[in-house]
Amino acid sequence: MSSGSEICYGNLGLGMSMTSIPVNPELLRWARKRAGMTQNDLTTRFKKLVEWESGEIRPTLKQLESFASTVHVPFGYLFLTEPPDERLPISDFRTVTDVVSARPSPALLDTVYTMQRRQEWLREYLIENDMEPLAFVASANLSDAPEVVGREMRRALGLEEGWATGVSTWRDAVNEIRHMIENLGVMAVINGVVGNNTYRRLSVTEFRGFALTDYYAPLIFVNGAHSKSAQIFTIAHELAHIWLGKAGLSGFEKLLPGSTNVEDWCNRAAAELLVPSQELHIRWKQVRQQLKPFEAIAHSSKVSPIVAARRALDLKLIERSAFFDFYNDYTKIEREKGTKSSGGNFYSNQNARIGKLFASRVIKAAMEGQLGFKEAYQLTGLRGGTFQDYAHQLGFGIS
Repeated sequence: MSSGSEICYGNLGLGMSMTSIPVNPELLRWARKRAGMTQNDLTTRFKKLVEWESGEIRPTLKQLESFASTVHVPFGYLFLTEPPDERLPISDFRTVTDVVSARPSPALLDTVYTMQRRQEWLREYLIENDMEPLAFVASANLSDAPEVVGREMRRALGLEEGWATGVSTWRDAVNEIRHMIENLGVMAVINGVVGNNTYRRLSVTEFRGFALTDYYAPLIFVNGAHSKSAQIFTIAHELAHIWLGKAGLSGFEKLLPGSTNVEDWCNRAAAELLVPSQELHIRWKQVRQQLKPFEAIAHSSKVSPIVAARRALDLKLIERSAFFDFYNDYTKIEREKGTKSSGGNFYSNQNARIGKLFASRVIKAAMEGQLGFKEAYQLTGLRGGTFQDYAHQLGFGIS
């Protein structure tokens, strides 16, 4: 936000809550459209919105604050001279053209900013406490064979052959891999909403996940609005970004190469991590004559059937036409079924939305006086009793 806008905001004064505030109508229209809302969406709550946007009437400070909160725009933005040119603060590796050309949604921007704040804090905390940098971060490059790196990632995680057969559900498989990743020192966050706000859902069509590389506090974020079977591939894909040292936003379609070198490389490394070629060659001989061979592979490997089919295509076990036929049929069925997800236990959800790795560090810092509790609340998105209850869930005693 510019210094000029800070001056305007500072001159409002606490006694002006009932006084009309001079605000550029263009900023009001921009903020509404930024949130993907029409005037009709908001006029029930803001009856004079049409007049505000035309400049006939000015809102009061209280109304303006409520408006900013409703459209999820930083309050100070409404006092800029013109709408800001909001851009993603990280590289954009998405391969879906119409999504890439679109302006990032407020939900996506808020999520990225929150993760960046957490990473920045954890990095400083770890350095201050004399922690060593992580050797695997940016240890690979695009000239390396992604399949070789995928096997290296698998060994680092401790994924033994046939591990997925011992996991009963895709949800358990996601949690298992996420725990392994956090044990490496990588923050692994899975969330389908902004923070804990269930009214602000993240869009699967906009992005699948993103990675924030750092030698001390690398972070991967997976869009939890997607199915659990799809989340497994995304979490492996984003981990490949950490190994490659390429931070950025991911959104891939059909898992096919040819869009960006980085995304293709990460897809191939992730595929080898989850479905090793040697294992798939053996498994394919067992299931290729079955009515649903890809579903069989998916069940035993705990990946989505689409990943299983794409892996078979990579290894030349099927033709491209067979893959596309399956992909089109399967995605059609998925769209018709829709996505269903249960709310789950609030505190269990925090293990994925915040992550034990990050939460434990924040709680420990707060208890030892290295961090104020107010800042701890802001970093975790939890407040007061809720923060303390979650700390107890993690084994910390806070009185």
